Amino acid sequence: MSDAYKIANQSNCYYLTFQIVDWVDIFTREIYRKIILDSFSYCRKNKGLNIWSYVIMSNHVHCILSSSKNNLSDIIRDFKSYTAKEVIKAMEKGESRKNWILKRFEFKARSNVRDSNFQIWTNDNHAIEIDSTFLFNQKMSYIHLNPVRAGLVENAEDWLCSSQRNYSGLKALIEIDISDL
Repeated sequence: MSDAYKIANQSNCYYLTFQIVDWVDIFTREIYRKIILDSFSYCRKNKGLNIWSYVIMSNHVHCILSSSKNNLSDIIRDFKSYTAKEVIKAMEKGESRKNWILKRFEFKARSNVRDSNFQIWTNDNHAIEIDSTFLFNQKMSYIHLNPVRAGLVENAEDWLCSSQRNYSGLKALIEIDISDL
């Protein structure tokens, strides 16, 4: 297996993409976005996760993360596992698209050897190590402009589920680690 897009240095900063299998648009619902945001906040407060930048789109999350405890891979594993379970629980309580979505997640889980009935996240995080100020700023700009490029907002700071609001001094949904780069 290739080492490309793997987290090799657990203490460094990485640009990451967490994608929902089959590009299913689950984050159009506030309840699922809240699960992601609450989990980010928990990991930041309790596990040493540094959140430098993020955006939640309809079917994926882009972020720049690092770990103050040199265990970024472990945090991401726990984050994805927990959020997957919570999303499934929330879906089973009252999602109008539940049958269709859970069938997609169940089908994907059958192709893996993991002990799970559903898989909501793809296995790859497309991890790119941030090794320069230029790359950090380039990736942060890409993250913040994602909703603008998608035609969802005119200005990046108008997208509520983005750290651009933190950097713009606006009311944000979660605290992050502000970069001065």
